[in-house]
Amino acid sequence: MKVSGNELRIGMLIERNGKLWTVCKLQHVKPGKGGAYMQTELKEIKSGTKLNERFRSDEALEKVRLDEEECQLLFSEGDLFTFMNMSTFDQFQISKDVIGDSACFLRDNMIVHISMHEGEIIGVVLPDTVVMEVTEADAVVKGQTATASYKPAILENGVRILVPPHIEAGTKIVVNTSDISYVERAK
Repeated sequence: MKVSGNELRIGMLIERNGKLWTVCKLQHVKPGKGGAYMQTELKEIKSGTKLNERFRSDEALEKVRLDEEECQLLFSEGDLFTFMNMSTFDQFQISKDVIGDSACFLRDNMIVHISMHEGEIIGVVLPDTVVMEVTEADAVVKGQTATASYKPAILENGVRILVPPHIEAGTKIVVNTSDISYVERAK
């Protein structure tokens, strides 16, 4: 499907020079002289290299359509994660390199969405939030609770996060997986 340069949006996947690129940053620029254009930062899916490109509004780009499958994580061994397709019950493995930084939030039996392009896996989409236990939390400094402040804490998977002062070690919290931020205390 073709899209024009001014129809680009953050997160959109496009094909350029035979490679798949995702749009990371986007800025509409209208210089005093000449035509307007979109200044973009693109990230290649496979290698992770970044590229800054300008696209005019009349320039046609190829938007890539992704297939998504609902899958369940069965187990992990080292850097390999074994998933099962929920509709066909086929099992397959994905390396930690393909999943990226969000691999630390994967838990056995978790349901995720796997993005594929022409049969090749290009990404794993986790649920928006996960429940994690705080293993370490700094002590509250007296007088610090008067303002909306946060303190550092370490989750059960080793990830550092900022939490409100009332959160102690052993507390289960809800964590946003997209930006690794505290949401609320788990119920």
